[in-house]
Amino acid sequence: MENISNPSYFNLTMFVNIGNYCYPTFVLCFFVFAFIISANLVIIVVISREKDLHEPMYIFIMCLSLNSLYGSAGFFLRFLRDLLSDTHLISRPACFTQIYVIYTYASYELTILNIMAYDRYVAVCQPLHYHNKMSSRMVSQLLALAWIYPAFSVSTCVYLSSRLPLCGNKIPKVFCSNWPVVKLSCVPTVLNNLVGMFVSTSTVFLPLAFVLYTYVRILLVCRKHSSEFKRKVMQNCLPHIVTFVNYSITVFCDIALSRINLEELNPFVAVILSLEFVVIPPILNPLVYGLKLPEIRKPILKMLCSKPKQTGTPQKKAYNK
Repeated sequence: MENISNPSYFNLTMFVNIGNYCYPTFVLCFFVFAFIISANLVIIVVISREKDLHEPMYIFIMCLSLNSLYGSAGFFLRFLRDLLSDTHLISRPACFTQIYVIYTYASYELTILNIMAYDRYVAVCQPLHYHNKMSSRMVSQLLALAWIYPAFSVSTCVYLSSRLPLCGNKIPKVFCSNWPVVKLSCVPTVLNNLVGMFVSTSTVFLPLAFVLYTYVRILLVCRKHSSEFKRKVMQNCLPHIVTFVNYSITVFCDIALSRINLEELNPFVAVILSLEFVVIPPILNPLVYGLKLPEIRKPILKMLCSKPKQTGTPQKKAYNK
């Protein structure tokens, strides 16, 4: 029988395979992190400043950017430090904190995308009732639900995992993840598996099914209208579709990777695939919404290209005299 213990540290073993590439990787990842922060802050500032953008769709886009900042900070601040470290030990409390941050970030992303799909569905399929159904109060309630439920469900998973007696401390990833920790358990994990399955179904698969349902309904409505109507619908829905498809792919890659032995894969492939869902969406979201939607693109270009107003100089005042 394996020795049952509660290690005070976890060892992130995937860093060992980076070797001499740690310094160029650090520089690259630092610039990626800086771009994520800058791009998402631009989206947040523009939507906050422009009164014309104080509409549900743009509020949800701003929430996506806020969530990108949250998830990126929870991952990159520790990851950049580990890249330059000779040891890759993370304390038990820090590991479970990182699990909570990354998993709530992932859940928030899906719930917000789910709400955005409902918003587009009401706008296209029930336009006469849009302002009643997507009132300020309803938007606040939907966002509150989108934040509260994932926080509660992920907290439950993390709490159950933290109570498990473990027979090891090696996590074959570059960040802490719940399933690798559960696999270290020395006792049966039936309850963890059931709760994890319920949380995955309610925060991943049901939202995905709902988004697919809304777009089927939108397509059916578009069939009955003119090509101009279809073009406008596509213009408004395409950024959300791109974001949703991209995030679905990254989530399924992470789920698939958590069920296989990463040490059997090529180390670079394993690292890149495991980083997809914490790196790609925060980069892609501001690019998609900032470049595709003219309502956001124009204020961004105006803000970036605007010159500070010049005040009258003493020489000019003297000339006027």
